[in-house]
Amino acid sequence: MTAEIICVGTEILLGNIVNTNAAYLSERLAALGISVFFETTVGDNPKRVEEVIRTGMKRSDILILSGGLGPTKDDLTKEIAAKACGQELVEDAEAKERLTSYFTSIKRPMTENNLKQAMVPEDCTVLYNKNGTAPGMVINAPEDKKIILLPGPPGELIPMFHEQAEPILSRLQPGILYSKVVKIDCLGESYVETQIMDLIDEQSNPTVAPYAKLGEVHLRVTAKADSEDEAKELVMPMVEELKSRFGDKIYTIEEDETLEEVVVKMLESRGDKIACAESCTGGLLAGRLINVPGASNVLEESFITYSNEAKKKYLGVKEDTLKAHGAVSEETAREMAEGVLRASGADIGVGITGLAGPGGETETKKPGLVYIGVSRKGNTVVKKYDLRGNRAKIREVSVCRALTMIRKALSE
Repeated sequence: MTAEIICVGTEILLGNIVNTNAAYLSERLAALGISVFFETTVGDNPKRVEEVIRTGMKRSDILILSGGLGPTKDDLTKEIAAKACGQELVEDAEAKERLTSYFTSIKRPMTENNLKQAMVPEDCTVLYNKNGTAPGMVINAPEDKKIILLPGPPGELIPMFHEQAEPILSRLQPGILYSKVVKIDCLGESYVETQIMDLIDEQSNPTVAPYAKLGEVHLRVTAKADSEDEAKELVMPMVEELKSRFGDKIYTIEEDETLEEVVVKMLESRGDKIACAESCTGGLLAGRLINVPGASNVLEESFITYSNEAKKKYLGVKEDTLKAHGAVSEETAREMAEGVLRASGADIGVGITGLAGPGGETETKKPGLVYIGVSRKGNTVVKKYDLRGNRAKIREVSVCRALTMIRKALSE
């Protein structure tokens, strides 16, 4: 079974927003065993949108479109898709009720153009939107093909696809597909691939495929069988083989579990509190932890000590240390981790200091140089990292490295 991804929006073509939807949909379709041969981005032009839909219907079993489902005049994806399928639009009572309830709840009048979001093709399954106003839909197209329409914002598209569209697609596939994802932190994709090249070369059913993520690598193991139990029996031996090869570098085999969730669970299970002192990351580590429900049980305090004065004032970093070694140094990271532990009374302290760039470099210290210290039970470990990328990437990867160090410290 083949699928084609079509992302609608002039703002994507202009580079005003980054198209993360295509990457997400491609990965999820691969996990379902559905091949993606074409991805298209098209602007908000009715003629061109219709052209790519009609072309896609000739060469793919499934079309997945994102964007263009809103209330404004240029939101025409649904209308054009219905036309391409030879269908009329009809009002969906539940979609209308949801729209009415939403505007009542926010105490704002619902303008007439919002009602167009309650209109759907006559032969479709409606995907109701829990995170916005525009419903999605799965249109039954000619020749048993499917056209899936999804809203553009990732915060709406991702849960709608995962919770509602994926089960429908799974039922379309002959046989049962089952997959597990093995998540590995702090190793590069090329290194991971070399460690499993023999498995990749010999694979048939199950298959194993690496996916590079920011600061980590995911290995997806997928098998196809007549039943889910049979597929699991094929997948799990491969998962065990990967565990034997990567050991404690694997932080989870759960699809939706993140590294920060694992860290928060470890802290909770040990009854430990954590405190963060961040310089170049500017609170990103604390933000990742706070994204996890239950973080209030483990995050004691967080300091953003960007300046040297803040490092001295709140963390007790010594003036002599800063003069002799500089703010970006092993010694300063150590004193930040130990200082935040003293200041907060937490059980584990983290200090991050580095050069995110651009600018600020010296002959010996270049952008991407980051030191991370983790202090727990009288033991402080500091690691030096030479990271690559722009300012945003260096900061994000620094947080990933810090989470890895915290996980290791909690495992000892």
